[in-house]
Amino acid sequence: MKIAIIGTRGIPNNYGGFEQCAEYLAVGLVKRGFAVTVYNSHNHPFQETTWNGVNLIHAYDPEFKYGTVGQFIYDYNCIRDCRQRDFDIILQLGYTSSSVWGKLLPRKKTIVTTNMDGLEWKRSKFSKPVQRFLQFAEKMAVTHSDHLISDSIGIQQYLKDKFNVDSTFIAYGAHSFTTPDPGDLAAYKLTLYGYDMLIARLEPENSIEVILDGVVQAGVDRPFLVVGKHESQYGEYLKNKFQGAANIQFVGGIYNINTLNNIRYYSNLYFHGHTVGGTNPSLLEAMASGALICANDNAFNKYVLEEDALYFSTAADVAAALGTVRKEDPAYAKMLEDNSKKIELVYNWDRIIDQYATHFQEIFKARQHKRVTRAKLS
Repeated sequence: MKIAIIGTRGIPNNYGGFEQCAEYLAVGLVKRGFAVTVYNSHNHPFQETTWNGVNLIHAYDPEFKYGTVGQFIYDYNCIRDCRQRDFDIILQLGYTSSSVWGKLLPRKKTIVTTNMDGLEWKRSKFSKPVQRFLQFAEKMAVTHSDHLISDSIGIQQYLKDKFNVDSTFIAYGAHSFTTPDPGDLAAYKLTLYGYDMLIARLEPENSIEVILDGVVQAGVDRPFLVVGKHESQYGEYLKNKFQGAANIQFVGGIYNINTLNNIRYYSNLYFHGHTVGGTNPSLLEAMASGALICANDNAFNKYVLEEDALYFSTAADVAAALGTVRKEDPAYAKMLEDNSKKIELVYNWDRIIDQYATHFQEIFKARQHKRVTRAKLS
């Protein structure tokens, strides 16, 4: 079976969540006997035509020249190329800039299945006109896809309620972290369980201001690490607002996965403030690396964490947790153990790749059956 993956900047991953998903998924499907092609930006750092058995097609991507508009052109170029090939299934990861070209997808000869990602139109960083466009794009993705994938039960229910469509639930994944090494803490002048932290894009919907207000209210002298690129308008706003809080440290992005895992593992409290989206990759990574999590109290986070986390809604909640919770307290051992089991049993990449493989086989067989039935009737 020949699978094409579109909607990302390409693999090997040099960018983010969906690129990471495409990387793990493509390689895993090849190992399971699928022929997989991933569309890459023409200026992706990796310029070869194959990688770990995955075929790569580089499509012209003018985002470097035109900004966001370039993403739409890149997606158009990918879809236009797909029309000239004989893929059995096109997996579309996300819909933001590709769904406007939905009518061009070769659905007569190829099955289109779309991972709907999160509720992008709810992101507060977008203006009202952009939010309305994203709602339109979401509708177009539903209209022009043969099948839908939800990475969260919450997203699955949302699609059913809003569009009366069914979708297949396949979560995102993570790899269990089992080799902690405190050596990475020295570069940040940290001690074991002697600091708290968050990792996130510095955007309003990630509750960062609420969390940092809570840090100030708590008045604890432990370092609080803010991990994420802060060279943005909102990042500058946060740095200016909290410049008087000596324990709040904006350390920027950390891209070495072992360093990230160790810093999460040896933190006291890890705050996850995301309010928009489905199964968030950074939340799964925190669970996989043994972090004690205090998460924003919303349905998406609770679907994943259930009772195995602390929750906050206000800065006062954050302050209370910082003032009382110690990860080394035996009372939290079950939370850590349960979250580790969830990664092994539910959010394990091998299991998720198997679920995608099953999904592809089922929709391919259903299409073949439909064609045979039509041929008999004619």
